[in-house]
Amino acid sequence: MIEGIDDLIKNGWKKSKDGNAITKTFIFTNFIEALGWMVKVGVWAEKLNHHPEWDNVYKTVNVLLTTHDKGTITNLDVTLAQKMDTIYES
Repeated sequence: MIEGIDDLIKNGWKKSKDGNAITKTFIFTNFIEALGWMVKVGVWAEKLNHHPEWDNVYKTVNVLLTTHDKGTITNLDVTLAQKMDTIYES
């Protein structure tokens, strides 16, 4: 098991049915806040060279993280998920 997954699960992340990805829905007060969060996360994703699968509808952002070249969850996914949570909570 990847270190940090249990803490992510406690913070609202879920494993996909096949166990090869983690997902979470982030809800904001409006579109601008959702978009601003995505931009901040995007900077970190670029720094980590690890990019999320996500979609945004108005104030809701759905995220799926997996490491495609490994076919499963890795430390990169945990690191990016933790960053997403930190930015969301700030």
